[in-house]
Amino acid sequence: MVDMEVDATTTLDSSQPSLLATAETEAEAHAPLGSSSVSFAAARLSACCHGGAKMAVLAYSLGKREINQYFSIKNAKLLSVAAVVLLTVFHSASRHYGGSDTCDWLLSSGRFLGDNVWQPYGCMLHKYKSNEANGCLREKRIAFVGDSRIRQLFYSFIKMINPEVKEVGNKHENIPFVDGDSTVDFLWYAEVNNSLKEQLMLWTEASASKPHVIIIGAATWSIKLHNGKSEALFQYKANLSAISDTLEKLAEHSEVYWVLQDPVYEVVLSDSRKMITNEQINLYNEAAVSTLNTSKKKVKFLEASRQAAMETISQSVDGLHLPESTRDVGAMVLMNSMCNKILKPIDGSCCQSAPPLSVLQKLAAVLFLVSIICFLLLGCSRHHKSRPIPDVESGEEKKPPAVVGQLNPKGPLLAICKMSLIMLYFYMCDRADIFMKEQKFYTHSTFFIPLIYIFVLGIFYNENSKETKLLNREQTDEWKGWMQLVILIYHISGASAFIPVYMHVRVLVAAYLFQTGYGHFSFFWLKGDFGMYRVCQVLFRLNFLVVVLCLVMDRPYQFYYFVPLVTFWFAVIYAAMALWPQILQKQANGSAFWNLALLLKLLGLLLFICFFAYSQELFESVFSVWPVSKLFELQGSIHEWWFRWKLDRFAVINGMLFAFIYLLLQKCQLLSEGKGEPLFSNKISNCLLFISVVSFLTYSIWASGCKNKSECNEMHPYISVVQILAFILIRNIPGYARSMYSSFFAWFGKISLELFICQYHIWLAADTKGILVLIPGNPTLNIIVSTFIFVCVAHEISQITNDLAQVVIPKESGVLLKRLLGSGVFLVLVLILSHKE
Repeated sequence: MVDMEVDATTTLDSSQPSLLATAETEAEAHAPLGSSSVSFAAARLSACCHGGAKMAVLAYSLGKREINQYFSIKNAKLLSVAAVVLLTVFHSASRHYGGSDTCDWLLSSGRFLGDNVWQPYGCMLHKYKSNEANGCLREKRIAFVGDSRIRQLFYSFIKMINPEVKEVGNKHENIPFVDGDSTVDFLWYAEVNNSLKEQLMLWTEASASKPHVIIIGAATWSIKLHNGKSEALFQYKANLSAISDTLEKLAEHSEVYWVLQDPVYEVVLSDSRKMITNEQINLYNEAAVSTLNTSKKKVKFLEASRQAAMETISQSVDGLHLPESTRDVGAMVLMNSMCNKILKPIDGSCCQSAPPLSVLQKLAAVLFLVSIICFLLLGCSRHHKSRPIPDVESGEEKKPPAVVGQLNPKGPLLAICKMSLIMLYFYMCDRADIFMKEQKFYTHSTFFIPLIYIFVLGIFYNENSKETKLLNREQTDEWKGWMQLVILIYHISGASAFIPVYMHVRVLVAAYLFQTGYGHFSFFWLKGDFGMYRVCQVLFRLNFLVVVLCLVMDRPYQFYYFVPLVTFWFAVIYAAMALWPQILQKQANGSAFWNLALLLKLLGLLLFICFFAYSQELFESVFSVWPVSKLFELQGSIHEWWFRWKLDRFAVINGMLFAFIYLLLQKCQLLSEGKGEPLFSNKISNCLLFISVVSFLTYSIWASGCKNKSECNEMHPYISVVQILAFILIRNIPGYARSMYSSFFAWFGKISLELFICQYHIWLAADTKGILVLIPGNPTLNIIVSTFIFVCVAHEISQITNDLAQVVIPKESGVLLKRLLGSGVFLVLVLILSHKE
């Protein structure tokens, strides 16, 4: 980030000056002075028009101030707390009284998000690959028992194990399948009769041949052979009753699934199947449920495939058998039901229980609990701190002045207590079995419509900048804000599946790193402050939330990849500027030699980057040494760290070089940064604007034509800077553009880091693989509510981080060194404990 010292603002808008007096004065200036009737009428018309415009501006200003007074961030946070409490109670009660077994949700209900994308109710369906299926089913026997519809399900299932399988063989015979240590058989039993009962009895008596999983179902042949007569239905019920006890006995040691009958498409059924109607299907399904759904509930019912078929049966060729995409839903549901509890895929939340607490999670819980107890004890013995005073004009809260030299431990403890409650919410959202999760599904509308909406809001909330320099603080906050909002929409919509959007978002991530290089270089170059106080302040603000989440959510540091990336590059910038020879602007002012020396330093940094980029083995050997490896490994490998580092390896040095050139031009007075003035002369400004627009569009056209992520990612480090520089010039060359900024985007920009990190667990779900569901059954309302809570939490964490940074990072060097030593010991202890686990 450009500057990690984030200002804690409290409203989305800055204050507007009162326009009442201005409107009245200008209205009086337009009043007639006794001239001719035509002039009088024209003057009245002019006064009316201008007065109406002024009153519109006045209404806008007063209305915005009214919003700021009653809908401050403080009130929003209180409302979000109330929403969290109510939603937690609602979901807890729903799970307690309505059933909390996500396996039942998986098997019983769901909906299509789009073509061939099935969404179970309240949980996420993992799409199993061949190697995963083989790993789960190793040394297992699975039996599919039934008619031609069960045979379809059998083929869809074994194709997940071996995609090369062909549907061949006699239709009315048993079909064996063996792949490695996995055995899956199809047994032809078209009716529920004595033959089926004998087979089931044989399995109960011979434990060696008994399948681990039995998938069974039949009904359509009974309807067909008896022409849909009611006597056949009674006999079907009787036969089900005869095998009910046997199925219950098998279910004691095996998983038994009864497949409810899918609907038929009566219009295209052949004459020999006309008696198989949906009315008959429903009667047979009701008979199966009423007979087999005993008090023990050991036999599971597969109904999800039936629900899927109700939407797609019209695509059936013969009206009886399902299209391949629909029967694949049933097979995938079965695979999730069998394997999720074994393999525990992060994006397969169905049929998974909450993971047990790790040692680090227990340690974090104890620390938070001790802090809460200490705060409560102090609260009983000390007077309550005076409440912040709201400033209606600005919408901000003015805190009473603190007593100099007095350290009140209640303040930091209060911040830690708030953080404890926030982390509890994080845990409930993404680790506990309380809230629901759903998978992402990308459509152009789910990405572009919210994008258009937020940019309309961003344009609506615009203000005059306090300063008009290139990339001033308000403008960089605005830049970070709109980029972060685009990235959030990109993540929740699953837009990474659309390569043109993916490539543009990659530029946004590079732009964040560009700002990191630009901001930190500018600070060191201008101020020359290489003291540990500021370094620790920046590192604390970057890493505090992530370190806490690593403990609470039991995730490695590299999982939150952007923070390790920014932290690494900050350390590189600091080393490059602090190591001998230290070159500052005040030195370079006296001699061009120092400017050249700094360029040589930057060239050395570039060579260092290239050396590591083209030597993956050296890179991996450096970052595979303990304890460094514990910081940069993900699932035992540093491949992810290598990929992230290499992808934007030039972004930071591009930002540093741009900052150097800009500050040099500024020092030489070659830039016009006055209000309303173009950055250069009109001729040069127009020429640069034209080149920038063409470059910006050229990159977008190239990105839109990308067909392969890997190939485009290879080009990205070299050409992403083109669009970044083009945007900077387009945004800053015109004086009027440089004089304005969006307060809406700037507000989000000040908490962009917290927004990026918090989205992992309290807006998205399953570690970003899915979407958190607080309001089931209404996706639009769910996004509104979860977003509101998510933004309030991110803002509060930003304030907590700022408050704790002032306490944890003292200015006295001796105290600071002691705390650094204590922090180092704590982190080593954490790494050791995580290594043992």
